[in-house]
Amino acid sequence: MNKSTFLKLAESRFSCRKFTSAGVEQGDIDQILQAAIAAPTAMNKQPLHVWVVKSPEALLKLKEATQYTYDAPVVFMVGCDPSKAWVRKYDGKNGAEVDAAIVGTHIMMEAADLGLGSVWVGSFDPAKIKTLFPQTAGYEMVALFPVGHPAVETSSLHAVRKPKEEFVSEI
Repeated sequence: MNKSTFLKLAESRFSCRKFTSAGVEQGDIDQILQAAIAAPTAMNKQPLHVWVVKSPEALLKLKEATQYTYDAPVVFMVGCDPSKAWVRKYDGKNGAEVDAAIVGTHIMMEAADLGLGSVWVGSFDPAKIKTLFPQTAGYEMVALFPVGHPAVETSSLHAVRKPKEEFVSEI
């Protein structure tokens, strides 16, 4: 079986926690944002926002809310607004965080396709981010995505996956 281009990309993408000092070109940032905008959301409500943190001052401020920027030259912050999201009628489940997670996945996959590294960061102080970045008011911060040129290769744990028999059930 030949692997699709997407499957090759998905298998090669890894959580990069060390970046070179090289910046990320604006054209690459724009492509990553286009991928984020193209992400599917429930009922196409798009209840989220992406902030691109790239100035040295803003990156320094962000370090007050998390120690996990890994000195990346750019960090994409993704937040959602549950009041604007699709809600499942059967149990009231709000889709805002799922939509934001899909957008975050698009950010990481496009970064990988451009030869850049990324990592999903969930360890941050959301209240501190709201204080430091008042433009995020009205949104719940879901994740941060440091992006840059990888300074490391994949870890030995990258390829460790559950066997298909434990991961998948056909019914």
